[in-house]
Amino acid sequence: MKRGVPASMLAMAMLMLATAGARAQSPEPKPAFTGQTDAPLPAKASPPLKVERLATGLTGAWSMAFLPEGGILITQSMGLMRILRPDGVLLPPLRGLPEVKQVGAQGLHDVLLDPDFASNRTLYFAYFAPEAGEPGGTWPLEYLYDRVFVAPLAVRRTMKIGIERVARARLSADGGRLENVRTIATGAERRLALGRDNTLLVTGVDRFWRYTSDLDGVEQDFTAEPDVRRNFAGRVLRVNRDGSIPTDNPWLSRATVDAQTFAHGLRDPEGAAIHPETGELWTVEHGPQGGDELNIIRAGRDYGWPDVSYGRQYDARRTDGRKNVPVGNGRTSMPGVEEPRYYWVPSIAPSGLAFYTGNLFPEWKGNLFVGAMAGQALVRLVLDGERVVAEERLLTDLKQRIREVRQGPDGQGCGVGCSP
Repeated sequence: MKRGVPASMLAMAMLMLATAGARAQSPEPKPAFTGQTDAPLPAKASPPLKVERLATGLTGAWSMAFLPEGGILITQSMGLMRILRPDGVLLPPLRGLPEVKQVGAQGLHDVLLDPDFASNRTLYFAYFAPEAGEPGGTWPLEYLYDRVFVAPLAVRRTMKIGIERVARARLSADGGRLENVRTIATGAERRLALGRDNTLLVTGVDRFWRYTSDLDGVEQDFTAEPDVRRNFAGRVLRVNRDGSIPTDNPWLSRATVDAQTFAHGLRDPEGAAIHPETGELWTVEHGPQGGDELNIIRAGRDYGWPDVSYGRQYDARRTDGRKNVPVGNGRTSMPGVEEPRYYWVPSIAPSGLAFYTGNLFPEWKGNLFVGAMAGQALVRLVLDGERVVAEERLLTDLKQRIREVRQGPDGQGCGVGCSP
């Protein structure tokens, strides 16, 4: 039997998505430990991969979930959710979805099935909702640049731009609509993961552009106001599946911190996966200009943003003419801040994350797979405990930006790609 990946291995759906492009970094930051970046190729390369296109026309495809009865549930960032049947037929969008506001990188994002989905038909999804009285739909990017970013800070901090939400719903028996939709969390709307204790973990994007004059929150000192970072930096929220707050969340006794907060100091984590052995949450996030990170998320920990980063400020946003300026306090490390387990310079724009636990390819067992949009690759990371010891970039010949990576129910894999 040929050891190429079966036709169902990778489903590539063509779409248009925006992400930060890679730019040269000089001088490059120094890693905190050997192997933190630029890992060598694995001793054994992956077998040739066979790719089959299962669907087209999925503009803005963002996430997917494999249904137990067959088929794939797919989200599209403009506010659509639809099912790709096993026979390749793409069904019309589900009815019953709440209004979604797509503006910039905000919109409808992850979808996750309840562990008891086969019996209760329950699912969860993360999205950006319009404010009361606003219409949903796609808003022009100029809305942010011409209305929001130019506003004085005092005004911007109170502006109602939209609401980050996680909702719980039931997929109807005929698979045509969502029922009993209700909000169970607010303040984050990127990736969803289910912990071993059945709590829901939600990644959220950095919101410092609301708090400080620079969009990336750079050159600020929050030492005297640590709770500002705990509430405005990108976070991971942790809630029970019914939306209640777990009694062991780390900030319950601190009234000035959102009780949902599990960890903070992230920038834009667009990939999340539970380690199959340890049960811990791993994430990948976008850095600014370089400094994309792989992190292990632990309760109450600080991951540094926007004080420290391996990335650089965007030169085009500077008004003083300086180039290649470090982020935050100019350091890549500081006491009390978690080091990324791995980082990329220049940026690969990581999105989508999955551990391989199947048996089809023994050499992949326990490996971590990352979608790379700017890097236009499926990135394979070989691990030794918590360290990356090898990196391999697959599917580079497709020249497609990989948004999502999921392992299929049969132990194979499935990726959603996006066109440049």
